[in-house]
Amino acid sequence: MHTGQLLGSGRTADVYALDGSWVLRRYRDRTDTTEELAVMSYVGAFGFPVPRIGPPAEGARPTDLVLQRLTGPTLAEALLAGRLGAAEAGALLARLLRELHAIPPRVSANPEDCVLHLDLHPENVVLTGRGAVVIDWSTAAEGPPGLDRAMSALTLARIALDPEFPAGADVRPLLAALLAELADDGGASAADLALARARQRANPYLTDRERACLDRAVDLVLGCAP
Repeated sequence: MHTGQLLGSGRTADVYALDGSWVLRRYRDRTDTTEELAVMSYVGAFGFPVPRIGPPAEGARPTDLVLQRLTGPTLAEALLAGRLGAAEAGALLARLLRELHAIPPRVSANPEDCVLHLDLHPENVVLTGRGAVVIDWSTAAEGPPGLDRAMSALTLARIALDPEFPAGADVRPLLAALLAELADDGGASAADLALARARQRANPYLTDRERACLDRAVDLVLGCAP
């Protein structure tokens, strides 16, 4: 099928423009996006901010997603540009996690479970004219909300410790702000961080350098917690 301009590339997928309203998200090594679409449809029905899902494109692959084209910077871009401060960004991430975790599970029989994004960080939040929208639901699952909070915190800590990330030093105030906002929800416990560390260590898309700093990242999260 015909695709337009390449808009961006991540660890697992490329995003192409289709027209002014829709983009094509194409995974490089996945065979099915049925579950991701189901999760997005489910949380969207509860009013959680996700991109609209478009009709399948003619000639699309099973790994393709047609999604609403969003206009606006990511939360990461807004932070780097100084449009938002750490406190405001931390409050936004905490609110999004809290609202997501208020949604009951779609498939789990455990009433204490909820929908988890498991990769909610500033690059996966787009600040549109109508508010923040959460993207990239490829890792979504169901389980205890503490795991999701720990995954977000651990990802920020890992970025803060990455010497190749130029703004890494600026991530620590954001991490501290997020943990302060999440304190009343249970924060990121040592047990949840251990599960998050194991999950990230098993992620085949992380580099050896990123895996090597996971223990220090856990210590950083615990040290930043209020």
